[in-house]
Amino acid sequence: MKIKQIKETCIYMQDLDQAHNFYHGLLGLPIISRVEGKHIFFRAGTSVLLCFNPEDSRNKKSPPPHFAKGKYHFAFEVAEADYLVEKQKLISNGVKITDEVEWRNGLKSCYFEDPAGNVLEIVPAGVWD
Repeated sequence: MKIKQIKETCIYMQDLDQAHNFYHGLLGLPIISRVEGKHIFFRAGTSVLLCFNPEDSRNKKSPPPHFAKGKYHFAFEVAEADYLVEKQKLISNGVKITDEVEWRNGLKSCYFEDPAGNVLEIVPAGVWD
């Protein structure tokens, strides 16, 4: 396999209105698709963030049923020069930064949670280079 990237990240949230308000309203991710009670999909740069209602998706025949419980983690990458600005936007919008880590290369990333308790992160480009 010659994988270029992870194209989709899937999380599960029963309250799709909360997902809409947080990911679209607060973070500004464009909406690709929404089906009431089932899912809401967002564009995240060149990737897609899928938010499924776990009660609906666990009973599907196609695509195969899937669901999970617990705290998921994923990171949004921003330009290195935009890291502090994006972190401040979160704080200004009432999002609590739960941790900030300085990595070996001196770059920092910050962690915060969505309304369902998923652990999100803002990372500057180059953190894994």
